[in-house]
Amino acid sequence: FTMPATWVNMVQRTQTSHLPDPPDPTPVEQGIGVYYSHLLYGGLSMAIVEDRKWKSSPTVQIPEARIVNGWAQNPAYDAVTEGDVPGAQLLGPRQEEFLEEWTADWSGGAWMKAVASQTIFANVATLPPPADTDAVTPRLRVMKPGEYAEGETPVADHDSNGWPQTPRNRALRAIRKGLAFHIAGDQHLGSTIQYGIDDWNDASWAICVPSVANVWPRRWYPSKPGGNRPDGAPRYAGEFKDGFGNKMTVHAVSNPIESGVEPTALFDRAPGYGIVRFDRGSRRITMANWPRWVDATKPGAEPYPHWPITITQTDNGLPDSGWTLPEVSAPGLTDPIVEVVDASTGERVYAFRIQGTSLEPPVWGPGTTSVRVYDPERPEVEGSFKGLKATQE
Repeated sequence: FTMPATWVNMVQRTQTSHLPDPPDPTPVEQGIGVYYSHLLYGGLSMAIVEDRKWKSSPTVQIPEARIVNGWAQNPAYDAVTEGDVPGAQLLGPRQEEFLEEWTADWSGGAWMKAVASQTIFANVATLPPPADTDAVTPRLRVMKPGEYAEGETPVADHDSNGWPQTPRNRALRAIRKGLAFHIAGDQHLGSTIQYGIDDWNDASWAICVPSVANVWPRRWYPSKPGGNRPDGAPRYAGEFKDGFGNKMTVHAVSNPIESGVEPTALFDRAPGYGIVRFDRGSRRITMANWPRWVDATKPGAEPYPHWPITITQTDNGLPDSGWTLPEVSAPGLTDPIVEVVDASTGERVYAFRIQGTSLEPPVWGPGTTSVRVYDPERPEVEGSFKGLKATQE
């Protein structure tokens, strides 16, 4: 975006002209086009999001932090307590509205949702103090198998989408309304995490694929153990707050490591690619990050350690509070959409296509809720339930 607008538009057309048209094609400043859109393929409903175009500049928004290339040079600045400034944007109002509408749209036989964007909404990276930029990253020693870089701490790179925090959380709340999985890259470090908004694990899962040629090999070596780390999980796993105070649960990362594969200048930096499989029958999502030198189609091929990981559609933020509503259904509908609305605010809590004919909808807590059971392809059949009271198991 530092280049002339005509050049930016040429690059965007080259890389995104195959996508469906955006819901609102109005250009931004300087006549730069937009490409965020909705792609429905095989019943998988994908939101393609631009998480760079509307993102605020931290240099402008937080001048006292003295941001240089995403990194605060003022040692007195605290990214957790001072970084979440009013008015800062991540996706911008147009894309936030788009996500709200998209998570409610289950037409065309959509049975699962996923978001594709530049990068994940967290900063999964550590550096050894006193480093105050990631300029040291390419020079850090690559660990041998089984080694762990001691003494590193989570960092606050404002170029990551861990910043700004409030619009990050707004985006995650919108995505959660469709139980959507998140696919992204750009952070160079392959990772699988689950987002937290108000609490750990109350939002979607995400996979960040590694760079295919990783000249900037970021890493995740937290000194303190993560909370609720499962038995047998790697040392770096568990519940953490990133450098901006965002909640995230780290499940797997592909840290740079001495691979034993030549050329080491390329392969010791953990380059690779990611594969995500969505299974319509089971509603399971299986994800893995793969080394660049491995052909995933070959018998016996193995991804990076601690993958593959399999979750279900409902793991992406369906309430797990123990509070549920009475069973709902609609006559003659199989695999309908169940839409839950907070009766006190009128806000949609979530909507997704269930499997079967009925559901006891989970909710976040006590209160009065309205539920609609429907199928966009059969508008003449609908179940409407108002004033439902939640009960706790």
